[in-house]
Amino acid sequence: MQQITLGELIFEVLDEQPTATPARPATAESEPPVLLLHGFPQDLTSWDSLAIGLHRSGYRTIRPNLRGYSPRARPRSVGDFRLHCLVGDVVGLLDALAIPRCHVVGHDWGGGLAWALGCEVPTRVATVTVLSTPHPAAMLRMALRSDQWLRSWYMAAFQVPGLAERLLHPSGRAWRAIMRGLPVDAQQHYTRRADEPGALTAMLAWYRAMARDLLSGSVAWQPIHQPTLYCWGARDPALGAAAAHATHRFVTGPYTFLVLPNHGHWLPERASASILPALLKHLSPVETRAETPVETRAETPVETRAETPVETRAETPVETRRVAP
Repeated sequence: MQQITLGELIFEVLDEQPTATPARPATAESEPPVLLLHGFPQDLTSWDSLAIGLHRSGYRTIRPNLRGYSPRARPRSVGDFRLHCLVGDVVGLLDALAIPRCHVVGHDWGGGLAWALGCEVPTRVATVTVLSTPHPAAMLRMALRSDQWLRSWYMAAFQVPGLAERLLHPSGRAWRAIMRGLPVDAQQHYTRRADEPGALTAMLAWYRAMARDLLSGSVAWQPIHQPTLYCWGARDPALGAAAAHATHRFVTGPYTFLVLPNHGHWLPERASASILPALLKHLSPVETRAETPVETRAETPVETRAETPVETRAETPVETRRVAP
């Protein structure tokens, strides 16, 4: 584990090289590494399973514990957690590691950060992959046109300092409800981390800074031009179908939408085996990608609707691929 200093903050970063085997040599140094950005209330260990698959496939991975999660990167001011600060952290880490360009993969809040990186620093981003989190513009568009505002009620509760900390105390019922669906070892690990002094307040600062970003955005949400893979669990209780299916409207580059019918929110820990094949295909050089406008894989009939990629009740992952004109 490396310690990388950016200004007054020190970040924990796990930089791992690909696994070379006789059958598959390590990827050439010119291939961009894969940057893995975790969500709430996780940390870099949420990517353990997916990282192993990437290493075996020849990819170097970079996994930071983000602002608020690295113990020595927990500023007190909520303003220090606005999106432009978080984008600056990632750019600073890439600079410190001498990485000019990377594949970005994010989940939950890390997914929101991945979308922001694609908008704000497109020259540093080779491809965008997001698990669970719709494009923020799709979230805003669909918030009052669907049940998303009901699903997001907890974000309002998290705005109140002290109240949210009491509500989410790691020994309490609400915290156990959030942890539901995670593997037991992950639940225990994240609970220990959240119980560190100042940790939970720093994690919640991401939500509290979001309110300020909505009032005066620190990131201009533009369409994503890079090749984009978006993976969504159809049983996600917090992030509903409306914004997930609207996300394609905010991607102008090649776009793949992977629906995981039997999965919920915790995709890095629970769905890596289903996601890895699509991710490896997505990371492949552009010239080797499929040239057909749409590719759908399912074992049951697929219901399609106008202007949305695909909706299905299949018991296997469904992939829809659109390439830019």
